[in-house]
Amino acid sequence: MEEAIQLYAVIHLTTMGVSHILQPRVWVEFFVRLREWGHPGVFVVGFMSLGFGSIIAAFHNVWEGIPLLVTLLGWAQVAKGLIYFAFPAVGMRALSRVPAQRPGAYVFAGAVLLALAGAIGYHLFGG
Repeated sequence: MEEAIQLYAVIHLTTMGVSHILQPRVWVEFFVRLREWGHPGVFVVGFMSLGFGSIIAAFHNVWEGIPLLVTLLGWAQVAKGLIYFAFPAVGMRALSRVPAQRPGAYVFAGAVLLALAGAIGYHLFGG
């Protein structure tokens, strides 16, 4: 099951990373619109974070080596979901910092996601 969750993370991170790199302006627009929705927009981010993170947290309990990154990522996303649902004002502050004038920030974030996917994928398939 742990390898399946690692593959799940690689697929998710690769897809999100490529999208951030190729469509940074759409990501800016997406988060600006969520910000306009107010607290319900924060809940959308909470659902995305909790959905991804809870699957990892439930099925991937590895606390050493490269797979540790997957476990930490999962629990971090669960924590983010909990914070956004319990304290939506925190999420609103985060959404208020969306770099609308700098879509390049999303390109950088996409590169980080791809690097993480690469490290996990290398461990899974070649390491």
